[in-house]
Amino acid sequence: MRPKGAVVSSDSAAQGANRPPDHVVTPAPTAVRPSARLLKRITDVVLTVCLMPVALALIGLLGALIKLEDRGPCFYRRRVVGQRGDFDAFKLRTMRVDADAILQRDPQLRAEYEKDFKLRKDPRITRIGAFLRKSSLDELPQLFNVLKGQMSLVGPRMITRPELEKYGLYQDLLLAFKPGMTGHWQVSGRQDVSYEERVRMDMFYIHNWSLWFDIKILFRTAIIAVVGKGAY
Repeated sequence: MRPKGAVVSSDSAAQGANRPPDHVVTPAPTAVRPSARLLKRITDVVLTVCLMPVALALIGLLGALIKLEDRGPCFYRRRVVGQRGDFDAFKLRTMRVDADAILQRDPQLRAEYEKDFKLRKDPRITRIGAFLRKSSLDELPQLFNVLKGQMSLVGPRMITRPELEKYGLYQDLLLAFKPGMTGHWQVSGRQDVSYEERVRMDMFYIHNWSLWFDIKILFRTAIIAVVGKGAY
């Protein structure tokens, strides 16, 4: 039986990549408390409302560029798991309209994707899509998910239902939190780290959450978006 509230010791911070001892179980972290959830929600709404005017202008411009490249849809809905069940996370489309067919007809490509749910050299990505991913601008529409209360500006990784199995004993703890537009993983390696390390980073974030931790992640996200490090 999977223990609810299972989380790794904060001693893992000293282990290079926040590596948690898998056998250690501690009480639920601070962010589970109602007062912490309220503070995080207020911060999300205030910052999102402030960002929205600029975000809307960028979404309109980038959507037009996507449309000009291949006449396909501007937006993509990714079905992901959330705190209150599965929901559609909005993104600017970065892949070709036949992306699923490309993956299905190439067994080697499909095997690589099923291993880590990422492709290092993804032939499905469009030219404008490559730029959007490097800059993380494809995620701007998720501000609407934040306003709807489905996501947070900062949080654990947004994952699909098949990926949930990779979290093992920590599935329940992960689902107790809203996925974030950015997070500890995104500013600590992004796709340059293994899936196992991504899980460990998510657990480290959950166990060590604070408003100051979120603010630091947001600042680092802005810097990494400009540099484009670790994204593909």
